[in-house]
Amino acid sequence: MKATHFLFTLLLALSLAPAAAQKTTYLHCGRIIDGVGNNLTERTIVVTDERITDVRAGYQPAGAGVEIIDLKTSTVLPGLIDLHVHVEQQSSPGSYMERFTMDPADVALRATTYLDKTLMAGFTTVRDLGGTGVNVSLRSAVNKGYIRGPRIFTAEKSIASTGGHADPSNGRNSELSFDAGPEAGVINSSDEAYKAVRTRYQRGADCIKITATGGVLSVAKDGQGPQFRTEEIEAIVAAAKDYGMHTAAHAHGKEGMERAIRAGITTIEHGTYMDEETMDLMIEYGTIYVPTLLAGAFVAEKAEIPGYFPAVIVPKARTIGPALITTFGRAYEHGVKIAFGTDSGVSAHGDNAKEFALMVEAGMPEMEAINSATSVAAEVLGRQDDLGQIKPGYLADIVAVKGNPLNNITALEQVHFVMKEGQRVK
Repeated sequence: MKATHFLFTLLLALSLAPAAAQKTTYLHCGRIIDGVGNNLTERTIVVTDERITDVRAGYQPAGAGVEIIDLKTSTVLPGLIDLHVHVEQQSSPGSYMERFTMDPADVALRATTYLDKTLMAGFTTVRDLGGTGVNVSLRSAVNKGYIRGPRIFTAEKSIASTGGHADPSNGRNSELSFDAGPEAGVINSSDEAYKAVRTRYQRGADCIKITATGGVLSVAKDGQGPQFRTEEIEAIVAAAKDYGMHTAAHAHGKEGMERAIRAGITTIEHGTYMDEETMDLMIEYGTIYVPTLLAGAFVAEKAEIPGYFPAVIVPKARTIGPALITTFGRAYEHGVKIAFGTDSGVSAHGDNAKEFALMVEAGMPEMEAINSATSVAAEVLGRQDDLGQIKPGYLADIVAVKGNPLNNITALEQVHFVMKEGQRVK
């Protein structure tokens, strides 16, 4: 009886306790680029707790207890979204040995520095397209506030075929080699495809990434040939849909790309050797292109440094890297839908915004390049209702730069203010 009385008293006290006070912040913005093509001047963004609750004309005065942040000389944008990063790694001449010398704890602790740099560069959301599984723990650590970083959507481990790009057994001697299977993300049948997807789901993946063709940085000769049968990709896409996950396909060569598009893949990453026929197919199927121009420029540059890459990689880096720019320009002119992604982890984390200049140089207008990293990227993630726009109801992911990126897109490389979910972090 005493226990019942105590419980009743406790519940009554909790019900009568005053609600926690809401935190309200006014951002006085000289210019807003809202993520869907609007260019607004002299506005006040009202942030209540973690969300944008209003966007008002002029610089609104604030009452007692309301914080004012002065961004009158800045351009304010939604937090930027990078749809192709690898949060666990960053390429270097020694990176190919790291899987033999670094423990998961080493990988995780180093990755915290990468995440911090990415957030400070204005990218409040990233899609991680493959690592060892540490990426899932990093996502959870960010979500729980243990470490500082962008919101992470992760594929956990990429799915490959035996010997294909992302087969973790590649490049090993006979003593260290092993027969990787679906648990390790390697499949050779439709049944194994289902198991690999289900294993990724079991381990906490948010999306599925496949390596539909050869790749530049894998220790293998072929950089563009198809590496899955059509029915295997169809099985992967179907299994992913069962678990509410979208799909991404690393793809350089035309045939592997087209198999993935016809199978219903959500995004094509890189897309180096697509032609007009491939582009038409992407438009027909609604496939979105994530170009990763920065990675192409980076590997082409580093391929000229003796010893930076293993010898088998150098010719691939020299040819595939520069081809990306030309392909991107043609894809944009053809009307292919484009979303922003850098493949950071190939290039340095924190340099993500350098992708914008390459996109503009290749023919995409500045406003469309910005939209590709805001509302279009949010659509890929299925978060178009709360990410990627400066709009009431959306999460208060907000960044600011000096100058006007519509006149000089490189302004986005110098972010001086970052807010994530209503909390100022820079």
